[in-house]
Amino acid sequence: MTRALLSLGSNLGDRLGHLRSAVASLGDSVLLVSGVYETPPWGDEDQPAYLNAVVLAADPAAAPADWLERARRAEAQAGRTRDPARRFGPRTLDVDVITVWDADDEPVVSDDPELTLPHPRAHLRAFVLRPWIDVQPYGRLPGHGWLTDLLTTGPAAQDALAVRPRPDLAIESTA
Repeated sequence: MTRALLSLGSNLGDRLGHLRSAVASLGDSVLLVSGVYETPPWGDEDQPAYLNAVVLAADPAAAPADWLERARRAEAQAGRTRDPARRFGPRTLDVDVITVWDADDEPVVSDDPELTLPHPRAHLRAFVLRPWIDVQPYGRLPGHGWLTDLLTTGPAAQDALAVRPRPDLAIESTA
């Protein structure tokens, strides 16, 4: 497996610092980093706003499970704790594996409960789709279609109105 798109989000503590640390933890695998966006919470509205971004990364030796392990390691380094009673609750850092492409540039499809690919709710989340367009303007979410269509006329269109670019904030890529 060679490429992965990872979604980053933080709404506790040093939000930008947590996003930056996640990118830094990916090291030389980072190809592109999106702009930063501020978004209202999704799924549980009783919490602070998020900063969100996406990372396009590549590693010829990485399998999908490796990307999940890297995501979890970045979350742990940021002090992420999981509250089972609050699935979409606040967090220092959330790193989701959105999609993975194999060595032939084909999307990996998996129904493994540990890592479902593509991410089963990515098409609903403007906070994933909008930054993704930064790194792949002509991108497609496997099984759902063009990113621009999903963001403008799909189920995420209403939420897209609340996704606010933060050009005053930047994540420096190590690539």
